[in-house]
Amino acid sequence: MSNQTEEIKRKVSTLSDLSENEKLNDQKQVIKSFDWTKYETHLNNEKQEKRKQLEELYTKTLPKVQELEIYQGIVTYISDKNVIVDIGFKAEGAIPINEFREDFLNIQSGSKVEVMVVKIDYKGECILSYQKAKMLRNWQRINDAYEKSEVILGYVVARTKGGLIVEIFDIECFLPGSHINVKPVRDYDIYVGKTMEVKVVKINKKTKNVVVSHKVLIERDIEEQRKEMISKLDKGQVLEGKIKNILPYGAFVDLGGVDALLHITDMSWPHINHPTEVVQLEQELKFVVLGVDKDKNRVQLGLKQLQPHPWNFLDKNLKVGSKVKGKVTVLADYGAFIEIIPGVEALLHISEMSWSTDLSSTQDFVQIGDELDAVILTIDRQERKISLSVKQLTQDPWINIQNKYPIGSKHVGIVKKFTNFGVFLELEKGISGIIYTNDLSWTKKIKHSSEFCNINDKLEIIILTLDPQSRRINLGHKQLMENPWYKYEKNYYLGSIHHGIISNVFDKGASVKFIEDQEIEAFAPLRFLEKKDGKILKKGEKTNFKIIEFNKEIKKIVVSHTSIYRDKNKKKEQRGKNRKFEKSTLGDIKGLAQLKEQIEKEKNN
Repeated sequence: MSNQTEEIKRKVSTLSDLSENEKLNDQKQVIKSFDWTKYETHLNNEKQEKRKQLEELYTKTLPKVQELEIYQGIVTYISDKNVIVDIGFKAEGAIPINEFREDFLNIQSGSKVEVMVVKIDYKGECILSYQKAKMLRNWQRINDAYEKSEVILGYVVARTKGGLIVEIFDIECFLPGSHINVKPVRDYDIYVGKTMEVKVVKINKKTKNVVVSHKVLIERDIEEQRKEMISKLDKGQVLEGKIKNILPYGAFVDLGGVDALLHITDMSWPHINHPTEVVQLEQELKFVVLGVDKDKNRVQLGLKQLQPHPWNFLDKNLKVGSKVKGKVTVLADYGAFIEIIPGVEALLHISEMSWSTDLSSTQDFVQIGDELDAVILTIDRQERKISLSVKQLTQDPWINIQNKYPIGSKHVGIVKKFTNFGVFLELEKGISGIIYTNDLSWTKKIKHSSEFCNINDKLEIIILTLDPQSRRINLGHKQLMENPWYKYEKNYYLGSIHHGIISNVFDKGASVKFIEDQEIEAFAPLRFLEKKDGKILKKGEKTNFKIIEFNKEIKKIVVSHTSIYRDKNKKKEQRGKNRKFEKSTLGDIKGLAQLKEQIEKEKNN
């Protein structure tokens, strides 16, 4: 199309040499030959291309604006009701002037402000908000402070139940009462209207709640001071401090910003049961530094170390074999500690308490507070250790014990201790023996020895076995009398019937005691408790029982009541059968006799 246009221009220019009439005719001829439809199409295409270029240029220069995002704008006009802000979009936005109420004095035409695009309507106009942009930006600042653990300056607006309301970046935050100070705060009102350094410790994004703390800043400062003070402490230093807290295992001492532990074992050379025996709350004393752990910021103090060691006052004449007197202060599984003089304790091992071998625990021999005599076994003044013995004060009673307690001899012992398998008896001091449960009685079924006797009961026994090397004596009580099961074997033979009473009933049967001898007890299975009328025997009922099993080795008798009447019925049936057999037999014999006579007569004839 452009080439055709140039051709027309060229032809029109050649008409300058012609006359006016000729020019006019030629121009008309040229115009008639021109394709006006194509020319109009060409013009429309050029317009569309120019428009497209302008649109591309326009869209490239306009910013990409999204809803709920913050943009920086310029105030272009301020009216009585609105503030017009240009954010570089194709249309300006109007913001109600009341959103600038706090910053109105700083807003004027040309001021730069941050606004939020709340919505873009169908006309392409933006609805802007200054307050929402400010709120979002403040929340971002609080989140940044929380993530970076920054210290923020807040204004205490008011007190509330359980704490204070602190305003930070125009956002109200909660400061719990327990986070105001390291010490409990009773009056919250003194903080209202003041500024305070705080740290964000918690943010709930769902409920938009922010929790801040002032105490963590104080603790941080205290911890820094503590580290600095601990770095200057050394073992052996003597410092003044105040008892801050008392616990069963010791006390905490305030050294002026540093808390140190005074353990109960470092309070007094003599043994104590509780720290209050030596120290009291708020008491000011001098302490010696026993140890400093600079990595863990721990300090251990001592109080008794400021006093001379009690071993310095121990009698220098004491040696192995010397007799001493002391008081039991501590009990352990392996023995007891005996205080000889205040602050000097010796170990009495459980193996050195008694010649007897039945001591299972220290409490079987001594209790805290007992006073006793002992002899020194070992003494080490450098290591400050002493071991004692009580049994060495007396001669070993196990020497030549066979002469005093021969097998089969009878004695009287005192019940001292029960076990699951028997009972220990003291024959004399240092010599004990054991009676196993099955050696207590011939007839009684004893599950535990406490059913047979009580502690400190006197019990007659007989020596069954004696082993001096292992220091063990087995005793018997039932062996003092004849085994009644030999007599029972004659009386309670199989099939014999005896009168008895149901003494106890359980799931599988019942216990039966015989009226003639209630020392012995038999067992009746449940199926043998059925009476003639079909009912089951109950506890306390008296009736006859038949012996169906007897075993003297395991001391077992099994009886049956049901068998008595059932056996009678069987006998009756048997007798009836025998009678029928006898009648038929006699008849047969008589017939045979007659047949024999007849045969003999026929022979004679």
